[in-house]
This record gives sequence, structure tokens and C-alpha cells, in this order.
Amino acid sequence: MYVCLFDIDGTLVSSGGAGKAAMDAALLSAFGVRHGTDGVPFSGRTDRSILRDLFRKNGIEETDANRERFLAEYLQHLPTTLQSHPGRVLPGIAVLLEQLQRHGQVVLGLLTGNIRHGARIKLGHFGLFEHFAFGGFGDLHHERDDVAREAFTLVERHLAAPPIADRLWVIGDTPLDVRCARAIGAQVVAVATGVHGLDELAASHPDLLMADFSDPEPLLRRLATS
Repeated sequence: MYVCLFDIDGTLVSSGGAGKAAMDAALLSAFGVRHGTDGVPFSGRTDRSILRDLFRKNGIEETDANRERFLAEYLQHLPTTLQSHPGRVLPGIAVLLEQLQRHGQVVLGLLTGNIRHGARIKLGHFGLFEHFAFGGFGDLHHERDDVAREAFTLVERHLAAPPIADRLWVIGDTPLDVRCARAIGAQVVAVATGVHGLDELAASHPDLLMADFSDPEPLLRRLATS
């Protein structure tokens, strides 16, 4: 059995900045902070890590109560920002997911920095959430490697056995996706549909490098031969 663990933002979909806009709106509605996300990096990071930096930047104490308040506001704003921003499913993704599901020997999961409910809202907006059997999410972890380890545990539970290393694939659009795949001994596809170009992704040494999934055959061939 093969397992493909997909990142969300920049890999499956582009939300057109809806996630960042929802966090900005949450800082304003929860704490009265305007433009609170300015200067904070988002690419490849977990929501927990981003939240920590947002609180530090804006002088908000990182207590459980403040985290819960912020995340509740974020989840409330996210459907609205998804509607108002020009998001899309990225090239070839819909066909790729359909072909992987027809494969018969592939299990699809998520490995994302999004919190679980945020991932459900984003992928539900684009009609993709039901493709995925399980996932590692960014609710608890600051480091993406730890999200990968969480996802690996869920893979073991789903398969009732440890996955075979060359049949476990991580698909993402950042060097951090490549790094976290190595943390669990997985193969990795780096796709240049996010903010990182082909040269930058190539420098992280993925097993497969793609401009996009308009032609999914390179990945499908690797799954057939690994």
C-alpha cells in the first residue's frame, strides 16, 4: 500500500491570501490589532508557530485563553475571506486525486501546518476535504517535522503496520515540506505552485521536482515503480 501525504496551501489550493486575511481579521476582532500579520512569514509553517509570532509581534500574551479566543475568531472569519479572495484548486490537482483514488493501492492523507478545523474549512470550500482519510495538523506543533511525526503515527494506525519507506510520499511546495519528509524517512515530491521556485526547491533535494501537476504522470510512474 502506498501513502501520499499532501500539504494544503500552495500544493492543493491557493486561497488567494484568505488564511492570512482571516488571521488579520481575528487579531482585529479579538484584540483590536490592525495589520497584525505584517512582516510575519507564513510559508511552510504551522499555524501554532505563526500564532506564537503574531502574539509576540503584537504584544499579546500567549495564554491558553488568548489562543482559544484568537482561533475561534480565525475560524469564524475564514469562510468569509475564502469567499472574498480569488482562490482556486491548483493545476492538475483534481485529476491527480481522482487518479490516485482509482489506483486502488493508495491511501491519501494530509500533512499540513493548518489547524484541523481550518484545514477542513479550506478544503471543504474547494470540494477536496473528503479525499483524505486522516492527517497531521498544526494545532499543537511549532515545528513541521513534529507534524510529520504525528502524521506518521496516524499512517501506522490506519495501515495497522509501519509504512514501507519507499511507499510513503510527502507532497508539498516548500523546502520545509522536503525537510519534514526526511524526518519520517519518506519520499518527497516538491511542486513549484507556491511561493518557492524550481531552483530553490531543487536545492532542497526532493526525490521528484515538478512545476505543477498539469501532467501527473511523473508521480504516477514513481508510485507504479517504487
